[in-house]
Amino acid sequence: MATPKFKPGQSGNPKGRPKDKTPATLFRKSIVDDMPDIIGKLVELAKAGDVQAAKVLLDRVCPTLKPQAMPINVPVNGTLSEQGGEIIRATLAGKIPPDIGSQLITALANQAKIIEIDELTRRIEALESKP
Repeated sequence: MATPKFKPGQSGNPKGRPKDKTPATLFRKSIVDDMPDIIGKLVELAKAGDVQAAKVLLDRVCPTLKPQAMPINVPVNGTLSEQGGEIIRATLAGKIPPDIGSQLITALANQAKIIEIDELTRRIEALESKP
């Protein structure tokens, strides 16, 4: 059996890893040190018409806007097929954006599947409980 190099609980490197000496840390430090020059160059390129430089600047300063959900008023009375019809009519009339209309129809279809599974479960339970 080989003898362990270090005693249990004792580090093989008592001073530990040297701080701020890893390649990633050194790279980050060089970027931070040169950041004013980098940004200045990006601004210069963007002003000269470099679309990529302008995109980099704008992405950092003005992040892309995320779509906001708009409130939708659709009647929820009636059967699922009647509700689907209302959604389709509202979409065709321009009251609901097509992507939202599609999502609502998908939600109704999923609801129909849930109702169907629930009804089948109740029927099976009723059949199984009969003597």
